[in-house]
Amino acid sequence: MRAAPRWWVLFLLMGLQPGLHVSHAAGSFERDIKPILSEFCYDCHADGVEKGGVSLDAHATPAAMRQDLQLWEAVLNNVQAHIMPPIEKPQPSLEQRARIIEWVETEVFQIDCTNPDPGRVTIRRLNRFEYNNVIRDLFGITFQPADDFPADDSGYGFDNIGDVLSLSPLLFEKYLRAAEQVMDRTIVSGPSEPDVMEITHDMMHGGNDRDGAKWLTSNGDIISQYDFPGTGTYEITVVAGGDQAGDEPVKMAVSVGGRQIVIHSVKADRKTPREYRVDHHVEEGSQRVAMSFLNDYYEKTGPKKGDRNLMVERLVIKGPIRENNAALPPSHKRVFFRQHSENNRLEVAREIVSHFAFQAFRRPVSKGEIDRLMLIFRLAERKGETFETCVRLALQTILVSPSFLFREELQPEPDNPERVFPIDEFALASRLSFFIWSSMPDRELFGLASRGRLRENLDEQVRRMLRDTRAKAMADGFAEQWLQIRNLDLVTPSEDVFPGFTESLKESMRTETRMFFRHIQRYDLSILDFLGADYTFVNGELARHYDMPGIEGGEFRKVTLRGTPRMGVLTHGSILTITSNPSRTAPVKRGLWVLENLLGTPPPQPPDDIPEFEETAEAAASGTLRERLEKHRDSPVCRSCHARMDPLGFGLENFDAIGRYRLMEGDFLVDSSGKLVSGETFTNSRELSRILAEDKKEEFVRSFVERLLTYALGRGIKHFDRCAVNEIVGKAALGEHRFSDVVVAIAESAPFQLRRGDPFRPDEN
Repeated sequence: MRAAPRWWVLFLLMGLQPGLHVSHAAGSFERDIKPILSEFCYDCHADGVEKGGVSLDAHATPAAMRQDLQLWEAVLNNVQAHIMPPIEKPQPSLEQRARIIEWVETEVFQIDCTNPDPGRVTIRRLNRFEYNNVIRDLFGITFQPADDFPADDSGYGFDNIGDVLSLSPLLFEKYLRAAEQVMDRTIVSGPSEPDVMEITHDMMHGGNDRDGAKWLTSNGDIISQYDFPGTGTYEITVVAGGDQAGDEPVKMAVSVGGRQIVIHSVKADRKTPREYRVDHHVEEGSQRVAMSFLNDYYEKTGPKKGDRNLMVERLVIKGPIRENNAALPPSHKRVFFRQHSENNRLEVAREIVSHFAFQAFRRPVSKGEIDRLMLIFRLAERKGETFETCVRLALQTILVSPSFLFREELQPEPDNPERVFPIDEFALASRLSFFIWSSMPDRELFGLASRGRLRENLDEQVRRMLRDTRAKAMADGFAEQWLQIRNLDLVTPSEDVFPGFTESLKESMRTETRMFFRHIQRYDLSILDFLGADYTFVNGELARHYDMPGIEGGEFRKVTLRGTPRMGVLTHGSILTITSNPSRTAPVKRGLWVLENLLGTPPPQPPDDIPEFEETAEAAASGTLRERLEKHRDSPVCRSCHARMDPLGFGLENFDAIGRYRLMEGDFLVDSSGKLVSGETFTNSRELSRILAEDKKEEFVRSFVERLLTYALGRGIKHFDRCAVNEIVGKAALGEHRFSDVVVAIAESAPFQLRRGDPFRPDEN
């Protein structure tokens, strides 16, 4: 058990530069900072020279500089990442860089790490992924109603950012419909008739349509996809007949979900079809129902001549069948955890509604809130509805309440920007669960929060949650957006150039990266493995794509990359494909992806007047893509940014636009060597990955922390978050950069634990 963090102690762990400890005060601008800027920066960014639109002498005092925080944040980032001054220019010492960083943080940003500004998160709506997960955990059903919702907007690279998660009238209509659908699948509203679905021939696939039926004239399948509304026993009836021939009647198998459940002897002829029924237990959800013709027969001549065929007129599915309302689904029993009688209907209903509201709102619920929900129950009761229907309507109301749809965080003085308070333990439980599980807290988190003991058990709880299977949500919610592999849905490589690229290969690429992330998370490995891991996960299809012999089948398995040109996530097919053009590689895209997503040092936006890159066949015949790009970027306007991006992309040129390894580009030998602006040289992709994992690990760790903190908070990282980022980076280094140590440090950080007020701004309109 660990005590709650003491902020002043934690902030002492911070280092402005790893391995460098600066004890001096920030000092004055004229005496301590201006001479450094004058020596190393003013040639390009002062005295009327404004390269990149940056003028460092435009403001004479820290107060004036605070009017342009964006400029000084860029200065700080570039100095800290050793981007500026350019590598060909004289460089300040580490002590001088640290002095600039400390002065900007203290004097310009006025950051006080002993009294941190935790910022404020805009109230957040549940995004689609979170909504589905909460429904799953509330009711124990696999239904995903949010798949029908409009796509969520993204901000700062993620779709869980409070500022962009708006609520449109269309979305609210979807919420109303989803609440009904969830209740339909969860609650049996008293004794009721089972659902009956008649599926006619024109709603099926396979066979031939003739005379109002489906016909199979040879062995094959007639298929229908049916969404079974609940787990239970179903009557599955096929109205069928056929053409009889040979020594036995037509044989028809019925399968559900790929498993054969019965074989019928169809003795009826085509003119008088009969019903062939089987009762079968089926799990809730969409399942394939197939009728298969098993014994095709055709004899053209002779005493047994004839043609045996199967005709299916329709399929009728009835269920789930319940006898005396006994076989209720688990979701129903979860809601109605206490039985009612005529004497205690209101008491039981109130207990059920209170329990459910507490979980759905993720906080204690007031008596007044329950009273209002019980008004719904009583109104339905007066109209003669069953007990279950009355409860259902109250729960349905909860599912469209702002307290369910939004993540509320109460605080004592919400409009006072001068006051900072710890968030309450229920809000902390929600922040943890949505960060790690993209869902609501579980019973253990609720229990600790109710007793006021979550903070003192924070470390233990975070590590428990990371071991839970629900933590795989971080691969879906965080990793897919951080690494941008959701863009695989938008990728369409040229069929002419890459005829072997298939949708299943694309999905295998996505699975490799997700399993790789989940492996590092699950086994609590170093986050540096994202760059330098000598292993990955492949199935037979992806192994063939990677030219790895001896691996067959659809099952993914961990394989070593030793002796191969691949290393870390940078050489995953998913990354290499999303950073390519449809018909060729795109070194600039690949280099930009590394700078933005791995190193956190993106270049400025390119100017509008960039000349087009020539893509003609004649140009391609003149040399490699690398040679043509080097000529293209020879402009002084382009050179500085491309000097940072292009070597990173060229280091991956041995991989084509769909991630296959190659030695030749047409008639030319591929050159994947390069030199980074910081001086490191490499000859191939493995050496590049090793440089990123070792020489650039500080930039990577900081970038990873900033991305994960953004995802955890649901807002962008601001200048006042630098204390927290430095703290998390320092604690990660102490823990050898293990995944869990980063997550624990984020959970203990000021912006995660605290909240400040924000002044009320009435609508001026």
